[in-house]
Amino acid sequence: MTTTSAPAPATPSRSRRVVGISLAILSGLVVAFFTFANFYAEWLWYDQLGFDSVLITQWIARSMMFVIGFVGMAVPVWLAIQLAYRLRPVYARLSSQLDRYQEVVEPLRRLGMWGIPVFFGFFAGFAASAQWETTWLWLNGVATTTTDPQFNLDTGFYLFALPFYSALVAFISAVLMISLLVTVLVAYLYGSVRVGQRELRISKAARIQLAIIAGLYLLVQAVSLWLDRYKTLTEPGDRITGPGYTGVNAIIPGQEILAVIAIIVAILFFVTAVIGRWRYPLVATALLVVASLVIGLGYPWVVNTFQVQPNRFTLEQEYYQRNVDMTQEAYGVDGLEKADFQAETDAAAGQLREDAATTAQIRIMDPAIISPTVRQLEQYRSYYQFQDPLDVDRYEIDGQSQDTVVSVRELNLEQLGTAADWLNSATVYTHGYGLVAAKGNDRTTEGDPVFLERGIPAQGFLSDSEDFQPRVYFGEYSPEYSIVGAPEGSEPAELDYPSGEDGAGETKTTFEGDGGPSLGGVFNRLIYALKFQAEQILFSDSVNEDSQILYDRDPSLRVQKVAPYLTLDNDPYPSVVDGRIVWIVDGYTLSANYPYSSTVSLAAAISDSSNPSPSFALDDINYIRNSVKATVDAYDGSVTLYAWDDEDPVLQTWQNVYPTTIEPISEMSADLISHVRYPTDLFKVQRSVLGTYHVDDARSFYQSDNRWETPNDPQVDTQLQPPYYLTMQMPGQEEPTYSMFTSFIPATTSGDARNVLMGYLAVDSNAGAVAGEKGDDYGKLRMLVIDADTTVPGPGQVQNTFDADPFVSSQINLLKQGQSDVLNGNLLTLPVGGGLLYVQPVFVQSSGATKLPTLQKVLVSFGTDIAFENTLSEGLDALFGGDSGADAGDGDVQPEPDVDGSEVDPEPDTAEPDDSSGGVVLTDEYQAALDDAQQAMLDRDAALSAGDLTAFAEADERLSAAVEDLIRLGVQQ
Repeated sequence: MTTTSAPAPATPSRSRRVVGISLAILSGLVVAFFTFANFYAEWLWYDQLGFDSVLITQWIARSMMFVIGFVGMAVPVWLAIQLAYRLRPVYARLSSQLDRYQEVVEPLRRLGMWGIPVFFGFFAGFAASAQWETTWLWLNGVATTTTDPQFNLDTGFYLFALPFYSALVAFISAVLMISLLVTVLVAYLYGSVRVGQRELRISKAARIQLAIIAGLYLLVQAVSLWLDRYKTLTEPGDRITGPGYTGVNAIIPGQEILAVIAIIVAILFFVTAVIGRWRYPLVATALLVVASLVIGLGYPWVVNTFQVQPNRFTLEQEYYQRNVDMTQEAYGVDGLEKADFQAETDAAAGQLREDAATTAQIRIMDPAIISPTVRQLEQYRSYYQFQDPLDVDRYEIDGQSQDTVVSVRELNLEQLGTAADWLNSATVYTHGYGLVAAKGNDRTTEGDPVFLERGIPAQGFLSDSEDFQPRVYFGEYSPEYSIVGAPEGSEPAELDYPSGEDGAGETKTTFEGDGGPSLGGVFNRLIYALKFQAEQILFSDSVNEDSQILYDRDPSLRVQKVAPYLTLDNDPYPSVVDGRIVWIVDGYTLSANYPYSSTVSLAAAISDSSNPSPSFALDDINYIRNSVKATVDAYDGSVTLYAWDDEDPVLQTWQNVYPTTIEPISEMSADLISHVRYPTDLFKVQRSVLGTYHVDDARSFYQSDNRWETPNDPQVDTQLQPPYYLTMQMPGQEEPTYSMFTSFIPATTSGDARNVLMGYLAVDSNAGAVAGEKGDDYGKLRMLVIDADTTVPGPGQVQNTFDADPFVSSQINLLKQGQSDVLNGNLLTLPVGGGLLYVQPVFVQSSGATKLPTLQKVLVSFGTDIAFENTLSEGLDALFGGDSGADAGDGDVQPEPDVDGSEVDPEPDTAEPDDSSGGVVLTDEYQAALDDAQQAMLDRDAALSAGDLTAFAEADERLSAAVEDLIRLGVQQ
């Protein structure tokens, strides 16, 4: 008999183990270095900009909250497991199944006793870290001096304290629930809790531990129920946000009763921990569940059904009024100045004489249409581009305020083609050049904008100043990053603009500001080579000891990073302030916790044809303030935040969190103040609120018979019409001022609203021109409430009238002759001449690849009369009896010769209007030609449908002849 020894167990090679450990360590170091590189690059960016305190505050707050969350969860869970294990019975009789469980669990017991608390601790730490802003707002919250109408608590409690208390209660509840679950699990595994033969046995130690945890959990639920009373003031109800009669008299008292019951049940659990009787707390818990159903659901239903619904207004009036008052306060519309407006609908000669200052500034250059024109005229090279749509601003020229359309000339590296290698993209093409500004109220003879500032090099009223800086290193379309700067005396490498002195092909420059982190050291180069995954940053000779790297260059992004608590307006705009191009960005502080204020979807309120799909982190809000005006220097990227609304409690609280980041309004220069405007998105939110809350009393609110809505854009019928800026004098104002406007039509839920004007809203957007001081009337909301007995057509009706008018249609068809498209500009509504005037510019552009929209005609309407002329001045005169009494900004424009070489007669025909033309004056000969053309078109369509080619040819020949007659006679119109 032979035996063989068992093979020796395989042992891992020492070298393989060393290699494995080394690779793991190396991988960890690589990951750690990449993580460090990201954090260090962020630190360099913030430090260079002077906002390093923002990053430090965030890092410290997140770290502290992570530690608090980790410890707050891990320690109680660990303690619960330890107590349940150490207090287990020594000689417990276990079932065979539990014995098998213990055999499996015991080898992992030590790992589990430490691993489970750490596992839950990490989750809790990350969750707590995400709540750092809520915690810091609570720690730094300020009083608002405004109290809620139900509990008479300062509204700061709802804005800052209540969200923190709710989060804290939720966290503690989670800790106690997990602790209870792990206690039950450990107690069951080790025999402290035994189930068998329809009997539940719990050891004394486990009973005490479980009863105490359960009692603490119920105490926390009692606190949660108590806090729920306050939450009702920010919860949407049937008609209003906040509690109505049912809420105040049934729900809130019910929550108080349930909180007291929960405390009693908790006490019974504590008693059970001492005396060992589970019957009392279990029965009490069941009663608590039943009471929550009866008190929390049944009783409010009874009150609402049998008391409120039969007497709704009588019982709810007080609460409706609370909602109206608090909503108007929360959205800043409580100072609305309303005036009844008896609108004139008949046009007469000289009717606009008192509004001459307003008509002179009516904008006919639509910033949403003329961007291709500006690009064709001012682009110069394919690697430049302009914003689309253009922005609007105003400047004082020769003592007169001039509304303008503006845009900066930025880079478009996608157009470099094969030249877009790393060297060109990062070190040569580094910045845009100049700002283009054109009059908003004027045009050239050809229909192009009248430029006030243009060209390369820059020419115009802005660049005449010696300290004007035209270079744009920071803009909305700037490259991802650029490397700039060089030692003094070095040959410039950056392309400045594509022309030079003495016939040179281009001019070079070197950035001389402090715009980005330094790349002077090898370590910083390595950090940014990793960040942008570009090894050229590390090895290129173009990077020198004085190099800087410019990135995160979009103005909104820069402001968002240094002020993460702000929600930014969607329309930052460039202005020249004290000789430098700066981007002005409006910042809002928001909240969803203002008591009794109705909730608005921010995205829905702001969405319109100019901004169809905005998105926000906090969408459903019930409080908003334009608290900060920010500027971003287009040359060096420096960001300055100004406390525009220093009475805003939310801003005051954030100033306590970031105490050195915001400048007072007193630091704003007079030139900067003169370019500040009322922000677009805030106005959109306010007009959305005022559609319902323009009424001041509860009865009008309850009846809902006077709700309004913003009309759809006549050019994009699925989107709301955007508001617009104009320098205009509202009825009751002493002089024209830069303002923003919108209109209202009756609201409907069926989608077929009656498109007539019900209201007209304006806000004073002129902040003045005094350093450190806001204009007295800035932000003043004025509403014209149009008399219901007077039918004033809304934008949709007016657009339909324009489109359906035979004369206008024929003229539009003439403009479309050849390869041309006709574009309708923005339809402006203006309260002048005692009524409401509509103005719409009409542009013509080629349907080919090259787009160059030019202003060719202007449509105007007043009441039921319309006019369609070459200039706005001619249109107003034709509309108002031959002499409107006022001139528009294009009054000096001479009409171009028509197709036959003759010139358009500047004198309007003052004959009685033909009803069939919708108010436009037609001669008999022109009307006959128009009728012939219309009949020929009908005959041609009928012949085509019947397949009669002979009749089709005859009708087409008649149509051509009629069109020729219309062209010949059109000059008289």
